[in-house]
Amino acid sequence: MDADAVPGPAAPVTTTPPADAPVVPPLPAALLVAAGGTVGVLARALLGQAVATAPDGWPWVTLGINVAGSCALGVLLAVLQRGPDVGRRRAVRLAVGTGVLGGFTTYSTFALDVVGLVEGGRVAAGVAYALVSVTAGVGAAVVGLVLGARVRRPGAVARAGGAA
Repeated sequence: MDADAVPGPAAPVTTTPPADAPVVPPLPAALLVAAGGTVGVLARALLGQAVATAPDGWPWVTLGINVAGSCALGVLLAVLQRGPDVGRRRAVRLAVGTGVLGGFTTYSTFALDVVGLVEGGRVAAGVAYALVSVTAGVGAAVVGLVLGARVRRPGAVARAGGAA
């Protein structure tokens, strides 16, 4: 910053939620994320134990978890973007989006799987796995966004003047 520069007035910051925002008791964001993350990690661990993968096999479980989680994140994003990130909506985003789905998906395991395939001499399989995982994850997120956009809020048809 130039020593002679004089900073102008800061833009006003509005943090007040809309009047119709639901009242949610204040919970620390970290608590919501930690609780949700615990649920997501447990779900992933149970699924990983339930479906056996051969040591030299294709990592189907990790692929399935990441694709399912990406789709769920897309749905959640589409549903939650219908209003300001305050109150109950913020709590759901933190607990379910960042927590549960962040704990459930495992792109770090995906990276380790790719390295394992390549270091095990299966370079083509590693490259294919990386391409399939990224492509399927992005595709699943798009599908989730489309599905989430179709979810109607209760009473949306009546407010729009349509019949149920």
